[in-house]
Amino acid sequence: MPQKIRKAIYPGSFDPITNGHLDILDRSLSLFSEIIIVVAGAGHKNPLFTPDERVQLIREVTASRKGVRVDRWEGLIMDYARENHISAVIRGLRAASDFEYEFMMASMNKQLNPDVETLFMMTAQNLYFVSSTMIKELFHYGGDVSPYVPDLVSDRLKEKIPLKLKKKN
Repeated sequence: MPQKIRKAIYPGSFDPITNGHLDILDRSLSLFSEIIIVVAGAGHKNPLFTPDERVQLIREVTASRKGVRVDRWEGLIMDYARENHISAVIRGLRAASDFEYEFMMASMNKQLNPDVETLFMMTAQNLYFVSSTMIKELFHYGGDVSPYVPDLVSDRLKEKIPLKLKKKN
């Protein structure tokens, strides 16, 4: 009997995509034949990159990964899942503080679309503290973000955020 092709979505704002996101993506690719990274609006966050810039950046960063597509969506993620015949949503967890919010979101999503399962994956230990917000702030103040983001992301950050000059004491 042929194996059923299973698609999953990996939604988020990805402003910008980090090595933590890529860690979750790569491990998810061992479970699903296709992962669609769905770039959502930033919601209550202050985005640095426009949704179109994020989509393009993610496409470039993931170009060598087989089974990855990138899309953009403004509505409810469960509507996207329904319209695109998606069976699962992938969500990354960094710390216990993420769990409560993600659990509530997964519960609401199950009410909206009972045919879709949410898969929680823990970020690798060396990346659990990395968030897009922290990356932007670290870079803004001249910190080295290279261990936490792909080189291309670091290059694009240089175009977006002017480095603050460090004062000499």
